[in-house]
This record gives sequence, C-alpha cells and structure tokens, in this order.
Amino acid sequence: MREPISRRARLRAETSAEIKTIALKLMAAGGPDAISLRAIAREMGMTAGAIYSYYATRDDLITTLIGDVYGELVDAVEAARDAVPESDPGGRVLAWAEAVRTWALANPEGFRLIYGDPVPGYQAPEGGPAREAAHRACTGLTGLVAAAWPQAESRQSGTYEWSDFEPGLVEATRERFPDLPAAAVALALRVWGRMHGLIALEIYGHLRPLAHPTASIFRDEMLDLTRSLGLAPPR
Repeated sequence: MREPISRRARLRAETSAEIKTIALKLMAAGGPDAISLRAIAREMGMTAGAIYSYYATRDDLITTLIGDVYGELVDAVEAARDAVPESDPGGRVLAWAEAVRTWALANPEGFRLIYGDPVPGYQAPEGGPAREAAHRACTGLTGLVAAAWPQAESRQSGTYEWSDFEPGLVEATRERFPDLPAAAVALALRVWGRMHGLIALEIYGHLRPLAHPTASIFRDEMLDLTRSLGLAPPR
C-alpha cells in the first residue's frame, strides 16, 4: 500500500509546479531572457533564498522545465498514436502529427521552449529527462517509419551510417528496431521536420495572417507526407 504524501512534500510539489508555471508565463511575456529565479521569486512573493531551496540555479530550473514539457508532449503524441490500430500506419502518422499541433496550440510557451527560442547562456546537461524525452520522440517517429519502411525504403536516395547520429539515439533505436538501417532514422528526422515546420510558422504568428484554414493546410501537408512514405490514406 502506498504511503500517503506528507503535507510538507505536497506543499513543496505545489510550489515547484507554481515556479515552473510562472517561468513559462515570464517567457511568454518577455522571451527566454525573462526567466530568472529572482524574477520568479518576486512574482510569488518569496525571498530569493527560499526559491534557491527548490532550484539551485536557473539552469536547474530550465532543465527540469524542458524535461517536464517535453515529457508531456511525448505522452500526448504516443497516446494519440496508440489510439489508432497498427493496421492503419497512415492513420498513426496523422494522429501523431495532429496531436503535436493540438498540444502546441494549447502550450505555445512550452513549444517555444523546447523547439524555438534558446535560453541565453543555458547549457543543457548530457543526459536527464529532456534527452530521454527527445529519444522517446525520435524512436516513436522511427517506429512510424518502420511500419512504412518496405514502401519508403525505395524512395530514399541518401546514404547514412550509424555514426552520423547521436550515440544515445542510436542505442535506443537499435534496441527497439534491430533490423532497421540508419537511413530510417534520417527519414524519421525528415518526417519530424515536415510535421514541425507548419506548426512553428503557426505558433510564431507567421501563418495565420496569410491563411485562415491553418488546420486544413496542416492536414493536407500531413496527408501528402503519408503518401510520400508509400502509405495508404488514413482510415
């Protein structure tokens, strides 16, 4: 039986969550430069010393925030993908893509944090939750490519070696898909780029002034993507 969470631990978790919420709020208002522990402390009515007991440095906060945000995104897209049968690989690609867009529109600051605006001076650690989430995202996309690989392989022209990719990603990919070549990872990254390109234009306000049916434009692009993989249209 799980032991009840103490009041002290619960309050600490609530305060930590509030710190992260305010960090994203500050970023939305003033860009990544606006994220600072002192600014967050002022917003919350805390002393600087008190907030440092939660995060020793601003980079610790940013690392935790990126890991949380990225993890939420990957949870959302994996759930959307898994709601579509494996017998409909085109539908799984479309479900993943539309889940990314839905999440991004609901969490624009989070999207900008992990895919857009670099935080000045921030040095990401070698491992940690953010890197794990990135690997999950890429191996998830590689799984979508794997379902299409018999058709998609003949459409690829580049030559790739495993040494072309980050070692942690290679390890995660080869463990899950031992029969796939390195070229499939390159294709997964290209799929990722096509999914995120229109979303980024929309999040940063470049697409809507030019066209109002942004959802239709995105869906048509993703349907073209599934066709480029040699997949049947989603059912």
